[in-house]
Amino acid sequence: MARPLTVPSLTAGADFVLRPWEMSDLPLVREVAADDYIPLITTIPSPYSEAEAEAYVRRQWERAATGAGYPFAIVRTRDRRPVGSIGLWLGDEAEGRASVGYWMSERARRQGVAGAALRTVTTWALHDLRIPRVQLLVEPWNTASARTAESAGYRPEGLMRSWQQVGEHRRDMVMYAQLNGDAPAHGS
Repeated sequence: MARPLTVPSLTAGADFVLRPWEMSDLPLVREVAADDYIPLITTIPSPYSEAEAEAYVRRQWERAATGAGYPFAIVRTRDRRPVGSIGLWLGDEAEGRASVGYWMSERARRQGVAGAALRTVTTWALHDLRIPRVQLLVEPWNTASARTAESAGYRPEGLMRSWQQVGEHRRDMVMYAQLNGDAPAHGS
């Protein structure tokens, strides 16, 4: 069994902090449970129920407790309101790889929040945790997520055909990666 992990708090730019999930984040889970896409690619419950939302938060704690990775809530500092999620997953850590995934609530999109969070987690993973490669997957149509990845210094590496089940269909994914030796992303 992998070692338990302690999810730290990390500053993501001047306006956001990444911190462990809390039960006080249930309103965010309720909000994104109504999103057309997020429940398809995550374990966000849809339809929403309080019990399933609490189970979602407990799963985040369990992921850290079992060493699977570091799940973060993305929280606005001025009002402490959570607006999204980002996670660093260590399933391939023994091979020198980690994966990252992120999502934002509708109200927090197109504000650079995901990019700031991604740069923060990536820098922490590559330099503090000394993971040689951090990778992420984006559906080819998701230009906003692709721009976020590229703005954080990720490079597209190729199309992974029929890579992942999304809802009822197998979907292609574009693999993006950043290596420990890559030049820092603009804004880092």
